[in-house]
This record gives sequence, structure tokens and C-alpha cells, in this order.
Amino acid sequence: MYELTNFIADLEKRNPAQPEFVQATEEVIESIIDVVNGNPAYLGAKILDRITEPDRVIQFKVEWEDDNQEVQVNRGYRVQFNNALGPYKGGIRFHPSVTLGGLKFLAFEQIFKNSLTGLPLGGGKGGSDFNPKGKSDNEIMRFAKSFLTELQKYLGPDLDVPAGDIGVGAREIGFLYGQWKRLRGDHVGVFTGKNRNWGGSLIRPEATGFGAVYFLNEMIGSRGDILAGKTVGVSGFGNVSWGSVMKATELGARVITISGPDGYIHDEAGIDTEEKFNYLLTLRASNNDIVEPYAKKFGATFVAGKRPWEVPVDVAIPCAIQNELNGEDANTLLGNGVKYVVEASNMGCTPEAVAAFQKGGIPFAPGKAANAGGVAVSGLEMTQNSMKLSWTREEVDEKLQLIMKTIHASCLREGKKGSDGVDYVKGANIAGFRRVADTMIDMGY
Repeated sequence: MYELTNFIADLEKRNPAQPEFVQATEEVIESIIDVVNGNPAYLGAKILDRITEPDRVIQFKVEWEDDNQEVQVNRGYRVQFNNALGPYKGGIRFHPSVTLGGLKFLAFEQIFKNSLTGLPLGGGKGGSDFNPKGKSDNEIMRFAKSFLTELQKYLGPDLDVPAGDIGVGAREIGFLYGQWKRLRGDHVGVFTGKNRNWGGSLIRPEATGFGAVYFLNEMIGSRGDILAGKTVGVSGFGNVSWGSVMKATELGARVITISGPDGYIHDEAGIDTEEKFNYLLTLRASNNDIVEPYAKKFGATFVAGKRPWEVPVDVAIPCAIQNELNGEDANTLLGNGVKYVVEASNMGCTPEAVAAFQKGGIPFAPGKAANAGGVAVSGLEMTQNSMKLSWTREEVDEKLQLIMKTIHASCLREGKKGSDGVDYVKGANIAGFRRVADTMIDMGY
């Protein structure tokens, strides 16, 4: 039998200075420990010990030359956490904040997120502390080629299939995939998030945001409510927020905030036109990490140095980074009458924020369920590549909606609290865990 406090203490001891990983692991184990302790097969196979230890951690140096012909050195990582269900699947992140502990957290979350999609995908994550901001295209290309040269020996269409993430979009995927072809000489689906011209899937850039709103729509509908007419607050201004804003608007909601490192935008009229949607992409592509120009262009309010959670909304969708919405923010949202909260970012809410929403009786959707749309469409891209065909936008979107509907149903099934509603955190964790754990037992050890 496992005892939660002792298990977490031992985990912290074995993973020093990795608070994000410990936080993510503790949140999952709190939900599943009774399920594990109640199943002799899980106990006998030591599933909890095995599922919290990565299969392997790959760390390497990345040497590259900047435009001044000076040699630069960065660290590269790939965490291949669990491949019980299929090849490792998870993004590559280029950002100065990248650490091994942070990537282990993301890879651990990816196991259960991928499991919830129902697709044959394991969990992994990778990246580098390289900062693409302020770099020329040639510098980014030289870095990406060097990064892939070291990583390529651990990748393959049936082994590990990375995608993009923060700092890695279609441009960077192109540089990485081009180097793969030079070194390996084949054209296979070893990356997702590719350009449409050479194997990418339609709606992949929008998929995480679309999926989060589809999950939100299911959550609202399960309570006899509708999304149309609701006000929505969104953080971030990248692909995830862009997709969330577009889909929420399409379904009749009014999105009134976006944010960046410089502050947030309050557009009371709503971010609801093609011109505004496209301008979000322009801001994202500028690599300047600021949203203030939106306010100047469209006559909205800009609030410097603050997060958008002080603005009263019906629905809050954090779309930026982990732990971006804290306990104080949660209490502010609750005081302003928020009705639903959906994490479109990975672990976007702190434990204190999650506890506040649950105590307040607010339906809260965790990222591993709500933001699974991105990896779902990555999995669909892998299928299209394997079959050497390309689906229409409508076909991909229909499949994405079905996957998100199925994930919501799984969360309902495992998270029902009788007449007291649904614990979506517990539901997502248990549903994702069961599929992986049962597969691990089926395959032996």
C-alpha cells in the first residue's frame, strides 16, 4: 500500500530542485492513490513507482555559430517518459526558462493527456534554453540544425515524434525536419506541426485552443447551460489563445482579454473580427512578446504589468504558461462571478487556485484534459503522414470535436461526485492513468 506523504517526500528527495515536476506528480497521485491501493495488480506491478520515473532523460550540448561568427553553447534535452501506449509524443520548447525539471513536469503531464485522447501515443517533452527572441532567421536555423544533429539518433516515426511548443513554430519545425532529411535521407512523419506544403495537418496551429473551447462547450452543456452570450477572459496571445479566441467567438461568446509579459488588453467590444484575429498572429510572429500595440490599433485598454484575471468574466481560459493563475487571482475571479475555468496552458493554475475554484463550486477543467486538442491533431497528422494522404479542414475538425467530446465523457465517468457535480481534475487523472497502467500490466515488466 502506498502512503501519499511518504511517497511524495521520497519523490522530492530523488528529484531535488525540480518543484514543477513534484507539483505535477503530487497533483496526479492525490487523485489516483486510492485507485492504485485498491487494485492488487497495480500494487504488485509497482505501477506508481514505474510511472513516476522517466524511461530515459537525454541531455546534450548544442554548439552553434551566431551571425558574428562567435561560437555559442546551449543545453538540449529530451525526456522520454513513458511509451506504453505508443511512440513518445510531446513538444520541443526553445526558451531561456527551459530546465530539466520543467521538461520532466511537461513530459509527465503528457503521458496522461495523450492517454485521454484514445490515440496510440506515449508521453515525452524536450527543448533547450536557447532564446529565439532577437535572433536572425539564419541564427535560429543554425541552432536548430545543431540541436537536431544531436537529437536525431533518439527520434523516429515509431519511436519518438516531437512537435512544436513555445519558441518552436512551423519555421523551426521546418529547420529541424530539413536537417533530419539531410542526415537520414527519408521523408517520414517524425515531426508534427509541419508546414501544410510538406505533410502538416490543417487546423494544427489552432487545435489546442479549438479543443479547449470544445471541452468548455461540453462542460457547459452538461450543466444545461450554453456558451453563447458568455464573456470570456483569455491570457496569452500565441497560437493557443488565438485558437481559443476564434472558436469561442464562433460559438457565440465574447472574448474581452488577451495578455503578454508587458500586461493585458481589455477589449470590451470583443476580439471578434478577422482583422483582430490576424493581428494576434502578427503580434505572435513579431517575436517582441508585447501586446500593447493591439490597444493602440483597435482602441482597447492596455493595463501594464498585470494579469487579466481582475476583469469580470463568465469564463476564464489561461493560455500562457504554467502557474500563471494563482490563489489570489482565483479569489478575484470568484468574487467577480466567474462560472467556468478551463486550463488551455499546461498546469496554468497553481494548486491554491485549483483548490479555490473547487471550494467555490466552479467547474474547473485541468490542462491535461482541456488542452489535449493540440496533441490530438498531432496524432491525426501522424496518421495522415502514415497513410500518405491529407484530410480536409472539416474532416480534421470533426475528428477533433469527437476526441474532445470523448475526453469530457471520460472525465465525467471517473470524476462524478454524486449530486455534488464533477471533479474534473480527479476524473482526468484517473481516466488517463487507468489506460496507461492497464497497458503496462498487459505488457509485463
